[in-house]
Amino acid sequence: MALPDTPLELFEGRIIRMLPDDNKGDRHQRFVIEEESGRSLLVAHNIDVAPRVERLYVGGQIKVFGEYEWNDLGGIIHWTHHDPEGRIEGGWIEFRGERYE
Repeated sequence: MALPDTPLELFEGRIIRMLPDDNKGDRHQRFVIEEESGRSLLVAHNIDVAPRVERLYVGGQIKVFGEYEWNDLGGIIHWTHHDPEGRIEGGWIEFRGERYE
């Protein structure tokens, strides 16, 4: 697994859309959050490395610590999990008082 190209960042917002899992290659739980600024971001959480975030719902407040990559739709956040090889600080997701990493 390649290391992130940029430092991990903290994002906070509310969930505005739930998407089906991406099951091509590494499996990813996917959902869209909207920051207070109005920017929307796709979260792609690797569920082959970290546990699935339980009981997500539209309108829920969430914190995501991961790598951001810009795209013309706002951007994507990934690397929201621990580093399986222990080389760097990993990312995480906090939702409803639980941390998933």
